[in-house]
Amino acid sequence: QVQLVESGGGLVQAGGPLRLSCAASGRTFSIATMAWFRQAPGKDREFVAAISWSGGSIKYAGSLKGRFTASRDNAKNTVYLQMNSLKPEDTAVYYCAADPLARLSAYAADYDYWGQGTQATVSS
Repeated sequence: QVQLVESGGGLVQAGGPLRLSCAASGRTFSIATMAWFRQAPGKDREFVAAISWSGGSIKYAGSLKGRFTASRDNAKNTVYLQMNSLKPEDTAVYYCAADPLARLSAYAADYDYWGQGTQATVSS
């Protein structure tokens, strides 16, 4: 089993930054891909970014590339999501997820493990 715990959410003004963290524990050796998804009220869960656990490959949702940056610290078993130039439409619960396969999938169904989510709210 893998446990994921997100942190770093909060309230920020439009144009500001926010940095999310996701700490993994348990059978972390089984993780090949970590990803960030988000879900706004009344909307489907949306892919944000995926990062390979070992190779450093990263994939972003096209609409977010340039404002959002994913990174990892293997020594801390933690992945990060740096969000800049935030907009009110970025308001959502942000989830991290883990996949045993190194496929950098954008599909939520491909991920076996999920964190509880952290709320990010961007005020206008």
